[in-house]
Amino acid sequence: MYLIKSPLLLKWYYPSLTWHKNRDQKVIYLTFDDGPIPDVTDFALKTLKSFNAKATFFCIGDNIHKHPDIFEKIKNEGHRIGNHTFNHLKGWKTPDEIYTKNFQKCQELTNTNLFRPPYGRIKKSQITNIRAMNPETQIIMWDVLSGDFDINLAPHKCFNNVIKHTSNGSIVVFHDSLKAYDRMYYALPRVLKHFSELGYRFDSL
Repeated sequence: MYLIKSPLLLKWYYPSLTWHKNRDQKVIYLTFDDGPIPDVTDFALKTLKSFNAKATFFCIGDNIHKHPDIFEKIKNEGHRIGNHTFNHLKGWKTPDEIYTKNFQKCQELTNTNLFRPPYGRIKKSQITNIRAMNPETQIIMWDVLSGDFDINLAPHKCFNNVIKHTSNGSIVVFHDSLKAYDRMYYALPRVLKHFSELGYRFDSL
């Protein structure tokens, strides 16, 4: 079970994390987790380019290692890179030392100040450790979860999740993964079209 809109309780418990951006401007921040993946990431990049949109890609280190050409393409097309750990570790179930080392292993490839914990699960002690190593790190959560990772979710419902809950300054999560591809393929171009027609801009973080 997951919530489309980020819960207030988690925002209260983790006030130092970034959940959304400026609510006064008509800007949306699309983010993509779990890539780079052949064809899937390529589709996301092509679709973003067709709308002159920029986004942020939270990459898994192991996927960067496997697909360095796609990783370079993300950067070359003007998008931001974020760290998503090397092996997509769940913080709540991982010892702090292992989690921190896995973060750092990915950091050596991404060289970024943006980090999103996989599954949105991270301990306060892990936050402290990461910021001790990389004081400039911004830990990015989200305002809206598209649900594209849910194989039981119909593609049009994924689209509706984003349309219904996104507003000024929203950080929206998609996934450039094989599991999410069917729903992302349907929803992404429609989301870009819908909000572009309403006068929104799509920026990277």
